[in-house]
Amino acid sequence: MQARRVGRRPNIRAEKGFRGKAMAQNVLISVVEDDEPFRHSMRTLVTALGYAVEVFPSAANFLESPLLGETTCLVTDVQMPGMTGLELHRRLVGTGHAIPTILLTAYPDEAARKRALKDGVVCYLRKPVDDDRFERCLRSALAGSAAPCS
Repeated sequence: MQARRVGRRPNIRAEKGFRGKAMAQNVLISVVEDDEPFRHSMRTLVTALGYAVEVFPSAANFLESPLLGETTCLVTDVQMPGMTGLELHRRLVGTGHAIPTILLTAYPDEAARKRALKDGVVCYLRKPVDDDRFERCLRSALAGSAAPCS
C-alpha cells in the first residue's frame, strides 16, 4: 500500500475519518507556511490526526500571536519570505521558547538537514509530505524524543 502525501490538495485521509481523533488534550500544533493551499492541507492533516491546530502565513504572524506560548509543536516551512523556518526555530530557542519543531521543504538539502537536526529540529521532511512519516515525527516531537528523525 502506497503512503499518501500532503501536497497542494486537501488530504484524502481526513475525508475518510483517518485514525487519530481523541489524542492528548491541551496539545496545540502551530503550522507556519506561506503557501495557502499547503497550509490548508496541513491543517486538514493535523486535525485528522486529532490535534488542535492553528495556522500562520508567516513567521512574523506566529511570533506576534498570543498562541506562541501555548504551542506544543511547531511545523514550519523552511523557505519563507522574511524569516526561514530554521531562523524561526533558532529565534524561539534563543528567546527561551524551545518548541519541538518539524521543518518541511520542497527543496531538500543534505547540508541544511544536518544543520537543522544539529540545532535541535525534531524532523526535516520533504514536500509533498508523507502522512505516515509526518505522524511519526509529530508523535516523536510530542514525546520529547531525543532522537531526531528525517
